[in-house]
Amino acid sequence: MPQTTPEPRFAPVLAIGLMSGTSLDGVDAAMIETDGESVRRLGRSVTLPYPEAFRDRLRAVLGDRGDVAGAARELTERHVDAVAALLGAADLPAAAVGLVGFHGQTVLHRPVARLTRQIGDGGLLARLTGIPVVDDFRSADVAAGGEGAPLVPVYHRALAAGLERPMAVLNIGGVANLTWIGADDDLVAFDTGPGNALVDDWVRARTGQPFDADGMLARSGRVDAATLARLLSHPYFSRPAPKSLDRDELGRDAVGRLVGGHLSTEDGAATLAAFTVEAVAAGGRRCPAPPRRWLVGGGGRRNAALLEGLRRRLGVPVDPVEAVGWDGDALEAEAFAFLAVRSVRGLPLSLPRTTGVPAPMTGGRLWPVPGQPLPWKKADGASAG
Repeated sequence: MPQTTPEPRFAPVLAIGLMSGTSLDGVDAAMIETDGESVRRLGRSVTLPYPEAFRDRLRAVLGDRGDVAGAARELTERHVDAVAALLGAADLPAAAVGLVGFHGQTVLHRPVARLTRQIGDGGLLARLTGIPVVDDFRSADVAAGGEGAPLVPVYHRALAAGLERPMAVLNIGGVANLTWIGADDDLVAFDTGPGNALVDDWVRARTGQPFDADGMLARSGRVDAATLARLLSHPYFSRPAPKSLDRDELGRDAVGRLVGGHLSTEDGAATLAAFTVEAVAAGGRRCPAPPRRWLVGGGGRRNAALLEGLRRRLGVPVDPVEAVGWDGDALEAEAFAFLAVRSVRGLPLSLPRTTGVPAPMTGGRLWPVPGQPLPWKKADGASAG
């Protein structure tokens, strides 16, 4: 989808963003008021955890195989529930919301082959919520030769207005991604490597627990230097940025080297946590100038082993995003609300130095509510405001 000229008069709208990330832990829903260029107001947010049985069904379709249609339907219905829960928490009717940004669940991401797949039915979500939906944020970028990820940097830049530069925003979900913001608002972004996914997979295989709560296992273990060196030899780390990573590109190989091997549960967790830290440190060395501060979002900000390791390796302040008043649980969901508004305005979602796309690209697909006018449009088709 080529970039188009943004509509000149566009009043801020209340938008909902929905995010189901690579950790497969649940759906985050968040509300912001935005015109797609600035953030006027942050609203409520909620998280609906997935039952373990549904997580298993999602894991079964990773790689775009198995009962994808059934998983997509159930995923969409759970997102409908998330919208209802968020509207209830905010005490608002659906009619007060102009747009929903629906990321869906990534089940396949192979940008080198120009393939990316996020499951979820945007049309069904629009019908069931009564709110227009934008989905399919990544495919236009990938089709044009970009990585399709990360897409949140333009939102990070909008939020970071007024903060000291250069700075970095690090999201640690299943995969970790970095946004570098320069003094002139320049952006560089890429996936640094593993986030929580490998530690989660290891802990689940060894203990049956879904994750290493507070990094306790990793903090009580010792890093196996030889195993860490082998993990860091993966070809991904020698690729130039921008670049993006499928959740399982490292996962099957990395955990396969550890499960049933010579490492204890604690030492395996410590080694995989160190893998995430070293990958981030290597990513930081690729930034145009060293960040003066790192802000960390995503579930990984709660892992003390990761934060302690990052502070040791980076040598500058490393803080959860809450230190500047952001909500680390809602950040990515908020971003897709912001991106949805940018999409309907024809504004870029991705840039050459964020995804490697040849030119700034918009994207996304709009699903109106059948039989209803778009709420941000006047009757004559002009933008409201």
